[in-house]
Amino acid sequence: MQDAVAVRPGYRRFVLAMLLVVYTFNFLDRQILGILAAPIKADLGLSDAQFGAIGGLAFALLYSVLGVPLALLADRTSRRAVIAGSLAVWSAFTALCGIATGYGQLFLFRLGVGVGEAGGVAPSYALIADYYPPEQRARALAIYSLGIPVGLAGGTLLGAYIAQLLDWRTAFLVMGVAGIVLAPIFHLTVRDAPRSAAPADAVPVSAVFPILAGKPAFWLLAFAASFSSLCGYGLALWVPSVLMRSYGFDLITTGKFMGSLLLIGGTAGVFAGGWFADKLGRADRGWYPKLPAIAWLVTLPTFAAGLLSPSPWAAWPLLLIPNALNILWLGPITTAVQHLVPRHMRATASASFLLINNLIGIGAGPLLMGTISDALKSTYRAEALRYATVGCLGFYALAAVLALLAVGPVRKGWVDDV
Repeated sequence: MQDAVAVRPGYRRFVLAMLLVVYTFNFLDRQILGILAAPIKADLGLSDAQFGAIGGLAFALLYSVLGVPLALLADRTSRRAVIAGSLAVWSAFTALCGIATGYGQLFLFRLGVGVGEAGGVAPSYALIADYYPPEQRARALAIYSLGIPVGLAGGTLLGAYIAQLLDWRTAFLVMGVAGIVLAPIFHLTVRDAPRSAAPADAVPVSAVFPILAGKPAFWLLAFAASFSSLCGYGLALWVPSVLMRSYGFDLITTGKFMGSLLLIGGTAGVFAGGWFADKLGRADRGWYPKLPAIAWLVTLPTFAAGLLSPSPWAAWPLLLIPNALNILWLGPITTAVQHLVPRHMRATASASFLLINNLIGIGAGPLLMGTISDALKSTYRAEALRYATVGCLGFYALAAVLALLAVGPVRKGWVDDV
């Protein structure tokens, strides 16, 4: 009876909605750091490079590495339990960030946030793939990925208002406690979908990774997404500070400006990517990497024009376009990675992909932009961070080239459901 309930369309949509809520909390807890950069740096006396390390490297180190064993655990046991436990852990460490007294403590607490979030995404990808048929999968993954723009926008707005009314420490405490409350609700209401292979029979990572490593499509997709994420995560952390330094925005104005961009642009881009990939990909699997490549080629010049605009009111419409297109890849590419291996290997395959994406994207992006900003300060002063962000946009061109090279290998390496 439980299996029959689990596959009803209404319950399937409920599971997707709960996964979306959890993923939204994932990015709420990430983005809150970006909007609170100014008060945190002032309170703890941090440089741009130090803050970039906290925002990127500290989070990425264990987040990336632990994703593979936690995904394997999810494949072999319960995906629901791994996701719920991960939510509780990262939320607890988010709350602890609110009591940090210096660089070292905040770095360690962000490491802990990364430990928790390591177990959230790959099992969620696999659970969605279990519940949704192939012709609906990119759209389902795109709906799940709406957690990114919604979480980024929510973290920006909520963080700004809470910090303005109270302080930055309270903002972390509120976000963390909310996630801790959500974790048991998720565990009690979401069920694992029936799988063709029993969980105990799930294959080890030593068997999954050689399959992926032998497919050029995996490496091309992983590095294409990684170079896009390098820009995306770096910009998410630093653009609020660019707005405050270059345009003289206060915290609330920055929150509204960024929140509207992330919510409107990001939501449209994520959904469009999944919808178009499912429509076009039925006839030609090559559209799964081709769509992101086109989007990244438009993202580069529009982001540059927006960031260099002398007027914030001219910058907003220019920045809306790339905020939609820079994450269009989420539905198409994650779907393609899912289909490079058989069904019972998908969580581990997703984690292997995320290992590369997150080490490069999260680990390098925020730190690279912060380090370049520090190096340029003697020459460009308040504008140093603006030029540092623009200078890193070239990675979008590299991502587009790799995605176009992946078109043929994706067609060849695609594994249909059986």
